[in-house]
Amino acid sequence: METAKEASIVKKYLKKYFIDAMGAMALGLFASLLIGTIFGTIYNYTHLDFLNTIATYAKAATGMAIGVAIAHKLGSHPLVMFSCAAVGAMSNAMGAVIAGNGAIVKWAATANVGEGNIFYAAGPAGAFFAVIIACEIGQLVSKKTKVDILVTPVVTLLVGFGASWLLCPIVSYAMYYLGVFIATATTFQPLLMGIVVSVVVGIILTLPISSAAICSMIFSASAVEAAIANGTSEGLLLAGGAAVAGCCAQMVGFAVISFRENRWGGIVSQGLGTSMLQMGNIIKKPIIWLAPTLASAVTGPLSTMLFKLKCSGVSAGMGTCGLVGPIGVIDGTESSPLMWVGLVLICFVLPAIFSIIFNEIMRKLGWIKTGDMQLSE
Repeated sequence: METAKEASIVKKYLKKYFIDAMGAMALGLFASLLIGTIFGTIYNYTHLDFLNTIATYAKAATGMAIGVAIAHKLGSHPLVMFSCAAVGAMSNAMGAVIAGNGAIVKWAATANVGEGNIFYAAGPAGAFFAVIIACEIGQLVSKKTKVDILVTPVVTLLVGFGASWLLCPIVSYAMYYLGVFIATATTFQPLLMGIVVSVVVGIILTLPISSAAICSMIFSASAVEAAIANGTSEGLLLAGGAAVAGCCAQMVGFAVISFRENRWGGIVSQGLGTSMLQMGNIIKKPIIWLAPTLASAVTGPLSTMLFKLKCSGVSAGMGTCGLVGPIGVIDGTESSPLMWVGLVLICFVLPAIFSIIFNEIMRKLGWIKTGDMQLSE
């Protein structure tokens, strides 16, 4: 009985911090960095200065948006929430300066130091941990004193700084080596890594955690800078393209194979929204997840090997949601007829075709039947 109670408590906190908080972080990213990327891409083709201005300030507000989003989701009081905007900005910008040999040159840095070194910001990953800690400690003192307007911001900011100083360099170091591994592995094994990255990121997209947040950490500007220094930037950006392929396969795949049940509303909600809507049905019948996942295993290596689509940042984990993934590919890949053909095929056409083929085979085998992917109203 006691074990079941403990398991329930653990499940509660895992949901609170790694599903709810990470989902909120994704919304903060969408409202700042991601939407700024979209405006920036449009600016590159239209050269309208006001779009560039919007893009610049939206991207600059990334840390603050993450801080407020997470604090809001955790149900914090207003003073805690507003203070978390500063904590988010601070922790998003803080990290470590790393030498070419992988050694940390400066702890808790906010800018590059010395030629040949790389400043690696903790980014959204650092903000995620620091904001949660600052928010929860801030809540403990919020509305507990008569000078709450002073005590709560002071405590929240001091705790936020302490958490940022301690954790952000560790997070940035871990993200550095993860990025190095993915970039190096994709450079030397683009076929295998095309499959692995596409399948894994696609699965994460459909799970109730944020693929956008995770990709914003793995394929960050700091990761690209480190990959350039290591001579593996091509591999990292190709891996980002494979991530887009995997996400598109899940979203487009579920949209088309569930058309019998969900019609055009399902096409829009899943194809331009999120395949996460199918999680309830997946829990009931996991086999329905197989067709889009197999489709991602096909489109991922086609992206890395044939079309060489590239992407970086949060866009790599968004798929066709608001067409952000394709926009990220356009922004990250040199424009050419092959790129445009690959974009249409990898992001839209092939995920639909392969998902339908695999799904119909399973229907013929009796593994899937009509109604298995019906979305609730």
